[in-house]
Amino acid sequence: MLNVTARQELMRTIVETLGVVVEEARLDFGEDGLSVRVVDPSHVAMIKMDVDSAAFETWEVDETKLGLEMRKMHQFLSVAGAGDMVELAYNDESGQATIHIGRIDLNLRPLDNSTLNPPNVPSLELPCGVTIGGSELAQALRAAKLVGDLVNLSLTEDTFTVNVKGSTDSVNLDFTKDDLQAIDCKEAARSQYSLTYLTPLAKIFQGIENVNLRFGENFPLKLTFDFADGAGHVEYFLAPRVEGDY
Repeated sequence: MLNVTARQELMRTIVETLGVVVEEARLDFGEDGLSVRVVDPSHVAMIKMDVDSAAFETWEVDETKLGLEMRKMHQFLSVAGAGDMVELAYNDESGQATIHIGRIDLNLRPLDNSTLNPPNVPSLELPCGVTIGGSELAQALRAAKLVGDLVNLSLTEDTFTVNVKGSTDSVNLDFTKDDLQAIDCKEAARSQYSLTYLTPLAKIFQGIENVNLRFGENFPLKLTFDFADGAGHVEYFLAPRVEGDY
């Protein structure tokens, strides 16, 4: 049995974040909250998401694993207005899931869970870290995408740099210690990542207070951020683009 209710903003953040990486996801509902692990088909990007039950308006859950199409969920949620309540229910006997939005009932058939195997989340020791405002990072990613598909992230003891070089144009943003919430880097590092996987996050970061980035010289990138007043937590992993990959 599953019956949870949340504000449209919460459900939209969950669905849009997962949709950056996958079209289908298995949502694991437990006694204390929601847990999701997904990896994109190319194994370039991965998301670990946990949302405490306290973020929801109602939470009546027997442990349930529910496979859903993120694009379809996004379309359903577009029916709801800001502040509307969205109820997600699942009936074990019928195998049917239902989304209630006001007077609207949207029925959908969940996906086969056997085709949705959550990945193992890597344990990474990343040497450098920086915490930046979500809206500032969103602006940097949007600007970077204007001129290229690969972004260079650089970090020193007191500067965080976002740089992209296109065929004819370039974009460069420098953030000093005073511009950042925190910076942690004993040895300068630079790494390159695909904007195809990063730019879609800009829309989400726009509403996030702070985002923590950790990486190293040609290391994977780990982005960490909270939402829903800290009840939701996301870890986003992205493989680097190193020489020979392109």
